[in-house]
Amino acid sequence: MSTSRLSRGGKPVALSKCCRGRHTKAMQIRPATAHDDDAIWRIIGPVIAAGETYALPREWARDEALAYWRAPGHAVFVVEDNGAIVGTYYLQANQRGGGAHVANCGYITAAEATGRGVARAMCVHSLDAARTRGFRAMQFNFVVATNECAVQLWERCGFATVGRLPGAFRHPRLGPVDALVMYRTL
Repeated sequence: MSTSRLSRGGKPVALSKCCRGRHTKAMQIRPATAHDDDAIWRIIGPVIAAGETYALPREWARDEALAYWRAPGHAVFVVEDNGAIVGTYYLQANQRGGGAHVANCGYITAAEATGRGVARAMCVHSLDAARTRGFRAMQFNFVVATNECAVQLWERCGFATVGRLPGAFRHPRLGPVDALVMYRTL
Protein backbone atom coordinates (compact mmCIF):
# COMPACT_ATOMS: atom_id res chain seq x y z
CA MET A 1 0.00 0.00 0.00
CA SER A 2 1.51 3.31 -1.01
CA THR A 3 1.39 6.40 1.12
CA SER A 4 2.08 10.03 0.39
CA ARG A 5 3.81 12.54 2.62
CA LEU A 6 2.79 15.41 0.38
CA SER A 7 5.27 14.22 -2.19
CA ARG A 8 5.17 13.51 -5.88
CA GLY A 9 7.35 10.76 -7.28
CA GLY A 10 9.48 10.63 -4.15
CA LYS A 11 10.22 14.36 -4.31
CA PRO A 12 8.59 16.88 -1.96
CA VAL A 13 5.73 18.82 -3.49
CA ALA A 14 6.26 22.58 -3.63
CA LEU A 15 3.36 23.58 -1.48
CA SER A 16 1.12 26.10 -3.17
CA LYS A 17 -0.48 28.85 -1.14
CA CYS A 18 -3.48 26.61 -0.46
CA CYS A 19 -1.33 23.94 1.09
CA ARG A 20 0.63 25.99 3.56
CA GLY A 21 -0.74 25.10 6.92
CA ARG A 22 0.04 23.49 10.20
CA HIS A 23 0.12 19.90 8.97
CA THR A 24 2.61 17.68 10.70
CA LYS A 25 5.36 15.59 9.20
CA ALA A 26 3.52 12.56 10.56
CA MET A 27 0.48 13.33 8.37
CA GLN A 28 0.07 10.70 5.66
CA ILE A 29 -2.59 10.29 3.00
CA ARG A 30 -3.25 6.80 1.72
CA PRO A 31 -5.97 4.81 -0.02
CA ALA A 32 -8.69 3.76 2.41
CA THR A 33 -9.21 0.09 3.22
CA ALA A 34 -12.25 -1.71 4.63
CA HIS A 35 -10.51 -1.56 8.02
CA ASP A 36 -10.90 2.23 7.92
CA ASP A 37 -14.70 2.19 7.72
CA ASP A 38 -15.27 2.81 11.45
CA ALA A 39 -12.96 5.83 11.37
CA ILE A 40 -14.52 7.13 8.14
CA TRP A 41 -17.99 6.82 9.67
CA ARG A 42 -16.81 8.63 12.81
CA ILE A 43 -15.75 11.54 10.56
CA ILE A 44 -18.55 11.68 7.99
CA GLY A 45 -21.49 10.69 10.22
CA PRO A 46 -21.66 13.90 12.29
CA VAL A 47 -21.20 16.10 9.21
CA ILE A 48 -24.00 14.36 7.33
CA ALA A 49 -26.27 14.49 10.40
CA ALA A 50 -25.59 18.22 10.87
CA GLY A 51 -26.79 18.86 7.33
CA GLU A 52 -24.88 22.14 6.96
CA THR A 53 -22.34 21.36 4.23
CA TYR A 54 -23.44 18.29 2.26
CA ALA A 55 -26.70 17.86 0.36
CA LEU A 56 -27.25 14.37 1.74
CA PRO A 57 -30.09 12.90 3.81
CA ARG A 58 -29.39 13.85 7.42
CA GLU A 59 -30.96 10.63 8.70
CA TRP A 60 -28.60 8.32 6.84
CA ALA A 61 -27.34 5.41 8.91
CA ARG A 62 -23.76 4.17 8.84
CA ASP A 63 -24.25 1.70 5.99
CA GLU A 64 -26.00 4.24 3.75
CA ALA A 65 -23.36 6.90 4.35
CA LEU A 66 -20.48 4.50 3.76
CA ALA A 67 -22.13 3.16 0.60
CA TYR A 68 -22.30 6.74 -0.71
CA TRP A 69 -18.72 7.58 0.30
CA ARG A 70 -17.40 4.31 -1.14
CA ALA A 71 -19.63 4.32 -4.24
CA PRO A 72 -18.36 2.54 -7.35
CA GLY A 73 -16.09 4.95 -9.17
CA HIS A 74 -14.94 6.67 -5.96
CA ALA A 75 -11.26 6.40 -5.05
CA VAL A 76 -11.36 6.89 -1.27
CA PHE A 77 -8.45 8.17 0.78
CA VAL A 78 -7.82 8.76 4.48
CA VAL A 79 -5.48 11.13 6.27
CA GLU A 80 -3.53 9.77 9.21
CA ASP A 81 -1.85 12.05 11.70
CA ASN A 82 0.20 10.39 14.42
CA GLY A 83 -1.69 7.14 13.88
CA ALA A 84 -5.22 8.62 14.00
CA ILE A 85 -7.44 9.02 10.95
CA VAL A 86 -8.34 12.72 10.86
CA GLY A 87 -9.78 13.18 7.38
CA THR A 88 -11.15 11.42 4.36
CA TYR A 89 -11.93 12.29 0.77
CA TYR A 90 -13.15 10.65 -2.38
CA LEU A 91 -12.12 11.34 -5.97
CA GLN A 92 -14.29 10.52 -8.95
CA ALA A 93 -15.07 11.61 -12.49
CA ASN A 94 -17.52 14.48 -12.35
CA GLN A 95 -19.47 13.16 -15.34
CA ARG A 96 -19.29 10.31 -17.80
CA GLY A 97 -18.48 10.39 -21.50
CA GLY A 98 -17.54 13.85 -22.72
CA GLY A 99 -17.21 15.15 -19.14
CA ALA A 100 -15.12 12.27 -17.78
CA HIS A 101 -11.89 14.32 -17.98
CA VAL A 102 -13.10 16.57 -15.13
CA ALA A 103 -12.63 15.27 -11.57
CA ASN A 104 -14.84 15.83 -8.55
CA CYS A 105 -14.08 15.33 -4.86
CA GLY A 106 -15.75 15.37 -1.47
CA TYR A 107 -13.66 16.10 1.63
CA ILE A 108 -14.41 15.86 5.34
CA THR A 109 -12.04 16.64 8.22
CA ALA A 110 -12.59 15.22 11.70
CA ALA A 111 -13.95 17.90 14.04
CA GLU A 112 -10.99 17.54 16.41
CA ALA A 113 -8.52 18.11 13.54
CA THR A 114 -10.00 21.34 12.18
CA GLY A 115 -7.39 24.04 11.71
CA ARG A 116 -4.46 21.64 11.42
CA GLY A 117 -4.09 21.76 7.62
CA VAL A 118 -5.92 18.50 6.96
CA ALA A 119 -8.26 19.95 4.32
CA ARG A 120 -5.34 21.68 2.60
CA ALA A 121 -3.38 18.44 2.56
CA MET A 122 -6.37 16.55 1.12
CA CYS A 123 -6.86 19.19 -1.56
CA VAL A 124 -3.26 19.13 -2.79
CA HIS A 125 -3.23 15.33 -2.65
CA SER A 126 -6.47 15.14 -4.64
CA LEU A 127 -5.20 17.55 -7.29
CA ASP A 128 -2.10 15.41 -7.72
CA ALA A 129 -4.13 12.18 -7.69
CA ALA A 130 -6.49 13.63 -10.31
CA ARG A 131 -3.58 14.65 -12.56
CA THR A 132 -2.05 11.18 -12.17
CA ARG A 133 -5.34 9.61 -13.25
CA GLY A 134 -5.44 11.79 -16.38
CA PHE A 135 -8.04 14.34 -15.31
CA ARG A 136 -7.58 17.81 -16.83
CA ALA A 137 -9.71 19.83 -14.40
CA MET A 138 -11.59 19.58 -11.12
CA GLN A 139 -15.09 20.82 -10.37
CA PHE A 140 -17.01 21.11 -7.13
CA ASN A 141 -20.69 21.00 -8.05
CA PHE A 142 -22.38 22.17 -4.87
CA VAL A 143 -20.28 24.12 -2.37
CA VAL A 144 -22.58 25.57 0.27
CA ALA A 145 -21.84 29.30 0.24
CA THR A 146 -22.14 29.61 4.03
CA ASN A 147 -19.25 27.13 4.40
CA GLU A 148 -16.91 30.11 4.24
CA CYS A 149 -13.78 28.27 5.38
CA ALA A 150 -14.14 25.77 2.54
CA VAL A 151 -14.92 28.45 -0.04
CA GLN A 152 -11.85 30.46 1.00
CA LEU A 153 -9.63 27.39 0.99
CA TRP A 154 -10.78 26.29 -2.46
CA GLU A 155 -10.16 29.82 -3.75
CA ARG A 156 -6.63 29.78 -2.30
CA CYS A 157 -6.17 26.42 -4.03
CA GLY A 158 -6.92 28.00 -7.39
CA PHE A 159 -10.64 27.30 -7.75
CA ALA A 160 -12.89 29.99 -9.18
CA THR A 161 -16.60 30.30 -8.61
CA VAL A 162 -18.10 29.74 -12.05
CA GLY A 163 -21.72 29.56 -10.98
CA ARG A 164 -24.03 30.49 -8.14
CA LEU A 165 -27.26 28.61 -7.49
CA PRO A 166 -29.47 31.04 -5.53
CA GLY A 167 -31.15 29.44 -2.52
CA ALA A 168 -30.35 25.94 -3.79
CA PHE A 169 -29.39 24.51 -0.39
CA ARG A 170 -31.81 24.21 2.53
CA HIS A 171 -29.59 24.95 5.49
CA PRO A 172 -31.07 23.52 8.72
CA ARG A 173 -30.53 26.78 10.66
CA LEU A 174 -30.30 29.50 8.02
CA GLY A 175 -32.94 28.38 5.55
CA PRO A 176 -32.27 28.66 1.80
CA VAL A 177 -28.67 29.60 1.02
CA ASP A 178 -26.71 29.72 -2.20
CA ALA A 179 -24.61 26.87 -3.53
CA LEU A 180 -21.51 27.51 -5.63
CA VAL A 181 -20.01 25.67 -8.57
CA MET A 182 -16.23 25.94 -8.34
CA TYR A 183 -13.73 24.92 -11.01
CA ARG A 184 -10.04 24.85 -11.83
CA THR A 185 -7.84 23.32 -14.49
CA LEU A 186 -5.07 20.92 -13.52
